[in-house]
Amino acid sequence: MEVKIGVQHANRELVLESEQTPEEVQSAVAEALTGKTGLLTLVDEKGRRLIVPAEKLAYVEIGESEIRKVGFGAV
Repeated sequence: MEVKIGVQHANRELVLESEQTPEEVQSAVAEALTGKTGLLTLVDEKGRRLIVPAEKLAYVEIGESEIRKVGFGAV
């Protein structure tokens, strides 16, 4: 699943592919925003951790992975 994170005062968003479910990501965002941890921590599909301070979050977009087409084809 693709997750896009907007960070305040940053020109580009953070994009990662995660094996976490949308519910797990939403729960992690909610937990970070309520001040329990103060950090949003997500794990990508390669096992790398992404940690963003909750007070710097602008938005989090949770979406399905886009199936990439390979080759040429007529549409």
